[in-house]
Amino acid sequence: MSKGVISKDEDYSQWFNDLIIKSDMAEYSPVRGCMIIKPYGYSIWEKIQAVLDKMFKETGHQNAYFPLLIPKSFFSKEASHVEGFAKECAVVTHYRLKNDGDGNIIVDDEAKLEEELIIRPTSETIIWNTYRGWIQSYRDLPILVNQWANVMRWEMRTRLFLRTSEFLWQEGHTAHATSEEAVAETEQMLEVYADFAENWMALPVVKGRKTANERFAGALDTYCIEALMQDGKALQAGTSHFLGQNFAKAFDVKFTTKDNKQDFVWATSWGVSTRLIGALIMAHSDDAGLVLPPKLAPIQVVVVPIYKHDEELDNITTFVNGLTKELRAKDITVKFDKRDTHRPGAKFAEYELKGVPLRVAIGSRDMQNGTVELARRDTKTKETVNQEGLAAHIEALLEEIQANIYKKASDFRTENTTEVDTYEEFKRMLDEQPGFLSAHWDGTSETEQKIKDETKATIRCIPLNNKQEEGKCILTGKPSTQRVLFARAY
Repeated sequence: MSKGVISKDEDYSQWFNDLIIKSDMAEYSPVRGCMIIKPYGYSIWEKIQAVLDKMFKETGHQNAYFPLLIPKSFFSKEASHVEGFAKECAVVTHYRLKNDGDGNIIVDDEAKLEEELIIRPTSETIIWNTYRGWIQSYRDLPILVNQWANVMRWEMRTRLFLRTSEFLWQEGHTAHATSEEAVAETEQMLEVYADFAENWMALPVVKGRKTANERFAGALDTYCIEALMQDGKALQAGTSHFLGQNFAKAFDVKFTTKDNKQDFVWATSWGVSTRLIGALIMAHSDDAGLVLPPKLAPIQVVVVPIYKHDEELDNITTFVNGLTKELRAKDITVKFDKRDTHRPGAKFAEYELKGVPLRVAIGSRDMQNGTVELARRDTKTKETVNQEGLAAHIEALLEEIQANIYKKASDFRTENTTEVDTYEEFKRMLDEQPGFLSAHWDGTSETEQKIKDETKATIRCIPLNNKQEEGKCILTGKPSTQRVLFARAY
């Protein structure tokens, strides 16, 4: 055990929770199922937001904002959608409180709403009700809108960042004149998510399509990116949905085509959430603390001075100020920790726990020798390097750290992805070496559900790059033309 963090091999769930609490990322709130995201954790979300927001805008999307409260009647207009979210909805029934005369605050029974309001679990209904007023002609299409917001889905079993009743996310909602355009949009946004996951989060993902059982409520097709965590469980890191004309028909959103005919609009929706922070933690971190890829680390470089006298600190500070200016010119975030309330060793332990990718230690002897000590968080290795050209060296080293963190996660996924051909082997591997299991399936919902009931493993996706091969379903022995990816999942 280190820094009050249990080993992940001893209790992975507790390890995950310990890391979040001890690294000062988040804490539980007084409201059951909700969390308080502290500044260090929120700064990671801010970086995620900034990068994705830029990527969305580069693909032609604009941000908007829609109400938190949605009339209950909206949900009854799309049957499969309401069925998918009905058990998770938080309902507002009254609009006023009052004093009962004994000093207690109670709900005013006379202030009951004529129609209950749902705290949004997702925004398709209110957005498509709005689009009805925005769209009359093909000239009004496409609409490419994204919303950064919070949502509420009542959860009975919650985990910080992974599954909370309230969470932060973005949800894209687009409207198109043709099915082809909507499908192209769905696929494009999946690629955006995969690009972000792999090149910023250092998280290798499998791009695929969900089965009918796992599809988003109200969608004709759901595309996803799936990642593998260090305990061998899968995590859905992002989804993009082709909604067809379901919501347009439910809310009567029609448009006049170029041929002067009336047709219903074609729709997509897509989103990622603060769950990505959970993925970041579980995919890369170790028993010593967080391991953060430099591109998303709140602090990329921390400089710790080692000195005995103020004169030595002044000399070090002059050098560090120049280095800081050079690093910030390269868009590298740097912190100079010259607190006199903590010893260098305590600072080293703190930044190791917080997952700062690169630590620079510099003392009076280093100043005499023109050197510094660099310590990498990913490999826990140290090296002494010259001060001359240090900023360029640090820049290259951060790129190397980013690549190494990705490679480690990619190698882990490769080592824990197994092809299985029998149900006995499938069940044995789930217990002996959890991970992705590539297996044949007969394509029926009944078989998929039976496997889930018996093993708790689900079909995470039908990979988009699947090769066609003849085989037999591991459960029923019926013919199959391709493998799908199974795993137990969060």
